[in-house]
Amino acid sequence: MVEGWSRFALRFGEYYNSLNHNDLWVPPRLKNREWMFIPWGASPPDRHRGFLDKKALSDYLRLKAPHSCFHSTAYYKNPNERKMIDKDWLGADLIFDLDGDHLPGVSDNDFPTMISKIQEQAWTLWSDFLNPEFGFEEKYIQTSFSGHRGFHIHVRDPSLLHLDSNARRQLVNYIRGEGINVQTILSGPQSGWQNRINEGIKSVTHKLRIIKENGSDSKTFITDLQTAVENTNKISSVNKKISKAKITEIADLADDERLERLLNDNKLRVFGDKNTSLFWDMVKGDNSVVLGSAGETDEAVTVDVKRVIRWIGSLHGKCGLRVTEIPLERLNPFSKDYFNPLEESIVFSSDKKFEILLSKDDVTAELAGNRIEGNSGDKFVVTESLATFIVLKGWGSIIN
Repeated sequence: MVEGWSRFALRFGEYYNSLNHNDLWVPPRLKNREWMFIPWGASPPDRHRGFLDKKALSDYLRLKAPHSCFHSTAYYKNPNERKMIDKDWLGADLIFDLDGDHLPGVSDNDFPTMISKIQEQAWTLWSDFLNPEFGFEEKYIQTSFSGHRGFHIHVRDPSLLHLDSNARRQLVNYIRGEGINVQTILSGPQSGWQNRINEGIKSVTHKLRIIKENGSDSKTFITDLQTAVENTNKISSVNKKISKAKITEIADLADDERLERLLNDNKLRVFGDKNTSLFWDMVKGDNSVVLGSAGETDEAVTVDVKRVIRWIGSLHGKCGLRVTEIPLERLNPFSKDYFNPLEESIVFSSDKKFEILLSKDDVTAELAGNRIEGNSGDKFVVTESLATFIVLKGWGSIIN
């Protein structure tokens, strides 16, 4: 917990006291949900709670003003029971949690860029997988900004509520490309992954040509291809890494003749064994969705049928932004009316000013157009919302 947290606990309390209990969003079948709250300070989480109505939830929030609020993705007959076996599991929503902290090649220190990248991934998950391939219907979907580093997609199709962990893991493995063999997919019937791989081939060969010619985008494309291999590494037990020199080496070999031969017969090793394998790793990773490797938070949220998820409408104690529901179409970052979390999840004032002192190097943050880029020791005058963000993330302190 950050130092000086009492200032923020007070402001969180003012926020929760300002809410009309009738306007609170609560998950379907509220009486069957377990709730968990993280208090300020060093106290342990307060969990195994249940609420019969919005008024009871509101009363708790007004009394406790917690650091963070969660409810179960599962439905229980007895959510207040302290032992999981006694809760009597009835089913669970299917949740996809995309966290920008798990994106290869992206740093949490550059918050605006990270949020932009993870929103693209969240939209790709819906538009490339969940809707066209799995047939999930929009009427069963709820999307939200997590309040910090990512997005949640809630699927509440009644036919999916009783999927066990193994079935949910199969969904995750398919999305991540677990066990996908590029050459086999290309030789098989038309499928979503075949289309993805064909698009990846076009993208990667274009980038290799620009790198070979040392074009203006060559540095960007080298980074892109490094990230693509890291994406593949996320879904492989083999620790594969690729240097800029190695990408340049493959680009130098990627003349028109070799590429044409490879595209005509994808079993050929036109760049040599290792480099050809790396080429296919680039292709596979170029159009992937990163759901994390085994054991990471975002994959576990989908697979675990007794997980908790942040409550929509609550404040995130690690940055002060609101967990915010988004109409599905506004998740699309390429639409005219796309959701902008740096504008639309702000609760605290954008007029009141504070002076802050950074304690972390190479950070970029922006809220409501108030942007800072700096290093440890730098001072800035920022809005209350951005000061709250900086301090709760542990990037600095308020000095005035």
